[in-house]
Amino acid sequence: MGSDGSVRLPAGDVNPLRRIGRRLLIATGVLLLAAVIMWLTPGYVDDVDGTLSLADAIYFATVSLSTTGYGDIIPVTPLARAVHTIVITPLRVLFLIVLIGTTVETLATTTREQYRINRWRKRLRDHTVVIGYGVKGRSAVTTLMENDVPIEDIVVIDPTHAAVNEATERGLTAVLGDGTRSEVLLRAEVPRAQRVVVTTDRDDTNVLAVLTARQLNKRAEVSVAVRESENAELVRTSGANTVVPSSESVGRILGLATVSPPLGHVLEDLLATGVGMEVAERAVTPREEGRSTKQIDDVVLAVLRDNSLLPFHSPAIGHLVRGDRIIVVRPAEKLAWYARPAADAETNADTESLED
Repeated sequence: MGSDGSVRLPAGDVNPLRRIGRRLLIATGVLLLAAVIMWLTPGYVDDVDGTLSLADAIYFATVSLSTTGYGDIIPVTPLARAVHTIVITPLRVLFLIVLIGTTVETLATTTREQYRINRWRKRLRDHTVVIGYGVKGRSAVTTLMENDVPIEDIVVIDPTHAAVNEATERGLTAVLGDGTRSEVLLRAEVPRAQRVVVTTDRDDTNVLAVLTARQLNKRAEVSVAVRESENAELVRTSGANTVVPSSESVGRILGLATVSPPLGHVLEDLLATGVGMEVAERAVTPREEGRSTKQIDDVVLAVLRDNSLLPFHSPAIGHLVRGDRIIVVRPAEKLAWYARPAADAETNADTESLED
C-alpha cells in the first residue's frame, strides 16, 4: 500500500527494512569470520603469488560462501582442507540461510500482514472511527476505553506518521491519511461504523471530514469538536449530531471556576473519568418504570424519549416509561456511562429476574 491510506494494525513486528539490515550484518559477520579463519590457517595457496593475504582471504571467503569458487585459491594441506570441511562448510550453509531466509521471511511477513488486514476488515462492524489523533483525539479514545469500548472497535485516522505510530503502539488500529478523503475513510470502514468522532485542529477540515463521513454513512452518530463556536452551526448543517465548541467551553469553565472555585471543582470532577462523580447515560430499569425522575436513586439531568431530549424540569416527562434513557449524575464507581443496547437489555433482564 502507499503511504497515504495505509492501514496499520497494532503489532510488535520489526520493520522489514530493519530486519533485512540485521540479516545483512549477520551475513557480513559470517563472511569476516570465515575470512579470518582462512587467513590464520596455514595451507591455503594463492595461484598468483603463493601467499594468502587478508584481502585474499576475504575474497576467497566471499566466493567460497557464495558457492561460486574460481579455483585460484585452494586448501592444499590436510589441516586447511579439514578446516574448510568442518568450519567453512557450516558457515557457508549459515550464510545462505541468512540471505535466502531474509527474502522468504519478508515475503511471508507481507502476505501475513495483508491477511490480517483482510480478516480485520471482514469482522469490523459498528465500530468507532476517530479522525484526528491529537490532544482531543487521544483524550476521546482514552474516555472510550475507560468506559468499556473495546480497543479493537476503535480505528484512528491521522495524516502524520508520529500520531499513527503512537496509536498502534497503544494497541489501536490506525489509518495513515487525510480524514477528508473518501478513500481514506473507506479504509477505516466508515460506511459500517456506528460512531465517528472528528477532532482535527482546523474547523474547515472538520467540516470536510463530516461531509465526507456523512456521505459514506447516513446512520452513524457523528460528534465533532470545533475551535470557534461561530462554526458550530455550519458543522451541524454538514451532518454532525453533536458539536462541542472546545475553546469556548474551556473558557466558560475557567470563567465559572474563577467566579466560584467550588463550582470549578465540581466541573473538574465531572470531566474526570473513574473518580468522584460522573455524568452517565443509561437505560431505565423495570424497577424505575412508572416513577418520576425524583423517585430514583441517581440525579436525573434529562430524559431521552423517542429521540427527543427532555430536560429534567420538562412537564412532558411525567413518569418514566419502558424504553426511556436517562442522563444522570452518579458516583463514578458505578457502571460506566457507555452501554450498548444489548448490554442494556441484559441489565433489564437481570433486574426482571431479580424482581420475579
